[in-house]
Amino acid sequence: MRSSLIDDRSGDTGLVGSTTCAGARIEDAISLPPDTPNMSPDQGDDAGNHPNAEQEVIAVDADDQEQGTVNRLDAHTGDGVRHRAFTALVFDGEGRILLAQRAPEKRLWDTHWDGTVASHPRPGQTQKEATRERLVDELGISSDQYADLRVTDKFEYKRYYENAGLEWEVCAVLKLTLDDTAIDPNEAEVAGRLWVDYDHLHESPQSYRQLRLCPWFEIAMRRDFD
Repeated sequence: MRSSLIDDRSGDTGLVGSTTCAGARIEDAISLPPDTPNMSPDQGDDAGNHPNAEQEVIAVDADDQEQGTVNRLDAHTGDGVRHRAFTALVFDGEGRILLAQRAPEKRLWDTHWDGTVASHPRPGQTQKEATRERLVDELGISSDQYADLRVTDKFEYKRYYENAGLEWEVCAVLKLTLDDTAIDPNEAEVAGRLWVDYDHLHESPQSYRQLRLCPWFEIAMRRDFD
């Protein structure tokens, strides 16, 4: 049974409900900032001409069951459409996580720090396949640099970003450890990169708030109890 929505107006994440699916915890993590504006699909930075308007994402219900496809820009503007997404956490052999700063040209959460890549699987694509693709495209990390890519968690969240749009996602969390830490960042995707002690970040996230962490990464890290 799902409990009612927790409207966490402090800006931190509210956690709602909990079920288990294929070993992964599925939990609503929905945060709405106070006085969130009503946004229309054509509001802000000439959104109708944005490249995202040419792409499709997978619409899903609260249990991550596919409900067809939706235009990517439509899914991220107005009231939004719940859709499938993933975030992948990249580690080295010393327990450090690679934080990647989103490029200034990103429409949502530009210059915020992610841990490490996040995106949406295309129709017909699994989260693992999408992760492998984004690792190559954003950081030049090829599949022969790791052997332990796995899905560890799944959660739903909704978060608005200024007047530009929102994320409303059922987000899978994937992890991998690099045997070879060589990277070749794509500047169109990644502005900066930083290796951080994950245990310290997990235990003391307030010490890193000056980095402006992406909300989906903060939620994934907060839920990581293993």
